[in-house]
Amino acid sequence: MKSYIILIFLTPLLFAIDSNELRQKSFDKGLLPMPTEYKTLKALVDDQQNPMTAQKHALGKELFFDKDLSKDSTISCATCHDIEKGGEDGLPTAIGYHKLPNPSHLNSPTVLNTAFSKHLFWDGRSPSLRDQATGPTQAPFEMASTPELIEERVKAKPQYTRAFEAIYGFDNPITFENITKAIAVYEKSLITRDKFDAFLEGDDSAMSAQAQRGLDLFIDLGCKGCHFGHGIGGQKMQKFPLRDYNALIDLSMTYNETTKKREYKSLKFNFKPYHPYPIENRGGFMGKDGTQYFRVPILRNITESAPYFHNGVVTKLSEAIFLMGRYQLGVDLSDDQVDAIEAFLEALEGDLIEYDID
Repeated sequence: MKSYIILIFLTPLLFAIDSNELRQKSFDKGLLPMPTEYKTLKALVDDQQNPMTAQKHALGKELFFDKDLSKDSTISCATCHDIEKGGEDGLPTAIGYHKLPNPSHLNSPTVLNTAFSKHLFWDGRSPSLRDQATGPTQAPFEMASTPELIEERVKAKPQYTRAFEAIYGFDNPITFENITKAIAVYEKSLITRDKFDAFLEGDDSAMSAQAQRGLDLFIDLGCKGCHFGHGIGGQKMQKFPLRDYNALIDLSMTYNETTKKREYKSLKFNFKPYHPYPIENRGGFMGKDGTQYFRVPILRNITESAPYFHNGVVTKLSEAIFLMGRYQLGVDLSDDQVDAIEAFLEALEGDLIEYDID
């Protein structure tokens, strides 16, 4: 009994981490804090083809919540990208016009922090928010509208006419392109800050010892190879699964945090039939051009964006962590290691920044 009690008290010491070293390690691996000021945000994400202005932001916000942009005036951008629900809808698959589900059973990615995304949509086909906004508005299973109908609806509202003229001038200012540009500017302001930001900026107590251990594991295991930058994701395309789990020989490995090395766990023969994913292939979506390459999700506020993976078949974050460890990194994480990484991801849950937009 005494030995058990001693082990409980010694366990945290086994993984004691110097906060300053971990902070520098995070910076060295490209993990960055969110900007606190709008001018800094603009310097990082502004688009020369669609400059961010206060007027455009206000107009974009109104359009983002306007259900008249959809065919039957029942769906707005905010319907699937609910700011109060982590920037998405919490459903396994997006539901749109006339309650139609996404035909590939894709769920809605979060809109929060997407200012820092280089790839949008699960297959990464869109390079910018202004381009991305043209898709859902026209998709027959989402808002099911047309550029012409949207322009007509917007022109029918005097407040919009005044706002568009103030921004784009009097020569045909209300166009589908200008509408999506305004929405994109508003979406770029949807940035959150969390305990991880405070830690990166010098507050050692902002993250628990468990969360700091999780961050250390996150870096050492190689998660940061895909999840980096301000948004901790959204910067690249990656294949899923990365490891071939259909091979005849199933070699399992673990990760030793003391030696920082991988160790053999077991070797088994695999006689299971071929399957493209280690998760249920609900919807049959195969990623970009059928190659199983997907946009790497943003991990900020990941605790609020369940269910997980492109088709929403995994409901628990702990399960998603284990699956990523095994099939992307080739490591069977222990329950304790999964808990630590989950603690770090919980530290990424933040609140929207109230930017002073002038």
